[in-house]
Amino acid sequence: MEIGPILRALSRNKLGVILISLQIAFTMTVMVNAVFIINERSKLMARPSGLDEPNTFYLSSTGFGDQFNSEVTERDDLELLRNPPGIIDATPTNAIPVSGSGSSDGVRIENDPTLPATPAAVYFTDEHSVNTMNLTLIAGENFSASDMTYQSSNERRYYSKAIVTLALAEKLFPGEGLAAVGKSFYRDQAPVQIVGIVERLQAPWPNSFFVEQSMLVPLNFTNATSTYLIRTEPGQRDRLMVEIEETLAGNNPNRIIRGLKSLQETREESYRLDSSMATILLVVIVTLVFITSMGIVGLAVFGINRRRNQIGTRRALGATQLQIMRYFMLENFFVSGVGASIGAVLTIAFSIALSSLFEMPTMSWYYTPLGMLILIAIGQLAVLGPSARAARIQPAIATRSI
Repeated sequence: MEIGPILRALSRNKLGVILISLQIAFTMTVMVNAVFIINERSKLMARPSGLDEPNTFYLSSTGFGDQFNSEVTERDDLELLRNPPGIIDATPTNAIPVSGSGSSDGVRIENDPTLPATPAAVYFTDEHSVNTMNLTLIAGENFSASDMTYQSSNERRYYSKAIVTLALAEKLFPGEGLAAVGKSFYRDQAPVQIVGIVERLQAPWPNSFFVEQSMLVPLNFTNATSTYLIRTEPGQRDRLMVEIEETLAGNNPNRIIRGLKSLQETREESYRLDSSMATILLVVIVTLVFITSMGIVGLAVFGINRRRNQIGTRRALGATQLQIMRYFMLENFFVSGVGASIGAVLTIAFSIALSSLFEMPTMSWYYTPLGMLILIAIGQLAVLGPSARAARIQPAIATRSI
């Protein structure tokens, strides 16, 4: 058996073995948790917003001067926006999904302000919102023009109807889902009836824990700034973005058109930090794996150089090159296995700490054993070269006295 000689050989270089084992453990801890974080962020970035993003853009109109009438201007703008060839529909809105800026309300299923409130993103819009956003209405009905209410931005917000996402309906009425249509919830002790349910509509805050809990409300504000969301036919977006901006600017000289942007641009900007973080973590993983591999190679080369005479003696006694290689591969397997085992404990502990401190989801069980296998495999590949060179040592050279 080779286990005894391997353990005795490793015991003669305790410090090196301990350092490499700890390096493997540290690399595994960082690598596995970093891969988990990258995977989770990638899932978040890939979540559909519920909108027809490739064909949707938005812009804002800000009026100035005593002659500017916001309500009249908005109605004229919307009539103008909905007519050009290539435009499917347009709607006013106070917020854009995944943009990072918007409004939210705390709602309750009972008229009791002492009860915990359920947070929900609120989109103040009109009866064209479902079509403009290309939302899937899975229960109930859309707003009608008569549902629209106009309020000054200084007034206390009031609305009596809402179209909610399925996620919000299930949060408010667990187990009822689509049956929530017709039920009411309370906002500031005022009842709000659910008239429809859409499959999905993300909140403006992509990293919010209630990102899927949103609602549409038939309410608009008569203030100087209006934001319009416009959906076009496929392939028409870029052309119409330029044309619409010019048309609106020329239609009313008492305002400024700004903030022209597509939803795809907004998504890229909102997730830019997540993309950068994923890239940085990937670089860290590659760097640590490289350094660890070089450490394993160094330990193997050091051990081989110290045991050249021993290797030569074994070769002279009939040991084959394959047996010499197997010996050093098994030795490295033992070191890598110890390091990976320590790393498994540290990985789980670090994952629990991250989940507790940053409200992250719990890492799936298979990440740890998979990480162990990868680190051991990397260790075996790293020592393959030195083992092959040890196997080629000739008996006459290895046993030569110096």
